[in-house]
Amino acid sequence: MRVYKIEIVRDGRWWMIRIPEVHGATQVHRLKEAEAMAREYVALHLNVPLYEISIEITSIRMKRPEFREIGAMAEKIRDLREQARRLERESVASAREFAHWLIANGVPVRDIAELLDVSSQRVSQLTKD
Repeated sequence: MRVYKIEIVRDGRWWMIRIPEVHGATQVHRLKEAEAMAREYVALHLNVPLYEISIEITSIRMKRPEFREIGAMAEKIRDLREQARRLERESVASAREFAHWLIANGVPVRDIAELLDVSSQRVSQLTKD
């Protein structure tokens, strides 16, 4: 499978797609459609099946100078969200283990709630087996 790199630029109401390797360009209304449109363009241009074409987005930019590269910032935000989800899972697992240990050592649920800065009900949820 051959990989073709594309560059995407927002121009007015359109996303313009440049495909340098085939000296081609196309456009879409929605960013979600960019990869599929680029694949179709390359496949038609080279007269090869779609399954032989893979697309890699190298940049997503705004035409306006103050908003040049937006793809990297969007990727950073997605990465931060994933980190937050991972940290939330780790936090819950640690709180569950700690709450079980505290209960096993005779600490009242209300005090555990105070220590963890959660409600007593949340402590009960964490310690349910």
